[in-house]
Amino acid sequence: MKQKINQWILLQKPAGVILSAILMGVILISLPAMAKTTDVVMVPQNFSALAEMVSPAVVNIRTEKNVQGGIRGFKNFGQNPFGNDERFNDFFEKFFGEQPQREFKERSLGSGFIIDREGYIVTNNHVVENADKIKVKLKNGKQFDAEVIGKDPSTDIALIKIKAGEDLPTLPWGDSNALEVGQWVVAIGSPFGLEQTVTAGIISAKGRVIGSGPYDNFLQTDASINPGNSGGPLVNLQGQVVGINTAIVASGQGIGFAIPIDLAHGIIDQLKTKGAVTRGWLGVVIQDLSEDMADYYSIPDKKGVMVMEVMPGNPAEAAGIQPKDIIVEINGQPVSTSRDLTGTVASLNVGEKAKVILIRNGKKQTVQVEIAKRPEDTTQLASGSPGKNSADELGIRVSNLTPEISKRLNTTQTDGAVIEHVDPEGKGSEAGLSTGDIIKEVNHTPIKNAKDYASVISKIKKNDPIQMFIWRSNAGFLVIKLTK
Repeated sequence: MKQKINQWILLQKPAGVILSAILMGVILISLPAMAKTTDVVMVPQNFSALAEMVSPAVVNIRTEKNVQGGIRGFKNFGQNPFGNDERFNDFFEKFFGEQPQREFKERSLGSGFIIDREGYIVTNNHVVENADKIKVKLKNGKQFDAEVIGKDPSTDIALIKIKAGEDLPTLPWGDSNALEVGQWVVAIGSPFGLEQTVTAGIISAKGRVIGSGPYDNFLQTDASINPGNSGGPLVNLQGQVVGINTAIVASGQGIGFAIPIDLAHGIIDQLKTKGAVTRGWLGVVIQDLSEDMADYYSIPDKKGVMVMEVMPGNPAEAAGIQPKDIIVEINGQPVSTSRDLTGTVASLNVGEKAKVILIRNGKKQTVQVEIAKRPEDTTQLASGSPGKNSADELGIRVSNLTPEISKRLNTTQTDGAVIEHVDPEGKGSEAGLSTGDIIKEVNHTPIKNAKDYASVISKIKKNDPIQMFIWRSNAGFLVIKLTK
């Protein structure tokens, strides 16, 4: 499965790109005298010794794969003679018939680094994904065929191996958790095929989420990285690997992203021993706890993760976890966001008993969950849209949630009042209600059907506040506030 990142660019680049080189100088900055220092060197005097120490273990990776394509195959190169208009392709085929698919070789570039003397090399999954041939070139010019040992698309990490027949230079692990924003780092790789390119910069931020997968936790750096740097190391000034260069911002300058090496440790170990990664699994659909939801459920520190749905036949259901439970801790680790919970559970061993602390109806409870193996297909809920109709005094119309509507909305919700229509000029629309929302509670009163909704609303006086606890496709549970 090809990994895609919307406005982010994975740093792999088709070969044959022509560029111009830019030489960069190093600047020393002196600050005015401070309490215990006089001149502070903000930039190391040079990176020569560091580059000389690290670069022998950095490799250039070239991949080749056979791709089928006739006229439509031009699109893979951005050279479709008819542009992107499929009508011209249909016209061509109508008069000349379906053309035989031609096979061509697609080549690409990437980087990697050697982690042990046996020839194991870390790189990005998107560098070697679906490759038929993988060539690794060392700094000394020697080239070797490589085999894929294992891949993890969820974190975009891959492990490959070469048989060099000699001891190979290696890079030691660093500690990405100990990194501080503003700390110097160096990136080495093959941007645009320019092998052994060394660039320097700082850690610009930590814990970046860029939408590439469920385990996003990237280091952001302004060390210059470009397509072709994929899989290359980000090292500290001690020559230790602290990150794996992976992505850049489309059209951005000085914004690159690296996978923290502490996140990669366990993944690389599993790929080396088992060829695949096994992660823990609870079997819940979750979402972050918004401020409105925290107020609605009187969560004082406003931290936790709400359970949207409990998947049948999974560990959470067996442990008694229910929708609308708020998980605040697992195995002594505080849970503030969905990523906290996802990352913590993923790191647990299959069969391990986990202690989960949750809040239900304002009271803390503790449950024991036996962790299962995370399935490969964990596709989330899709969107749906019911039809229109007339509106009530809040500017909405609701109906019973039937199995057919649930199926159309792609949800396992079985009770509630579903909003069929929202008057664009009504109070509901102004508050943010949408067609397809499922009303689960009104002012903490459970709503099982349209009759419940009508009964509760009729008892609320004009100008009194209303809090609606709703479920929304692709958003989960929300609290909507309005006035009658």
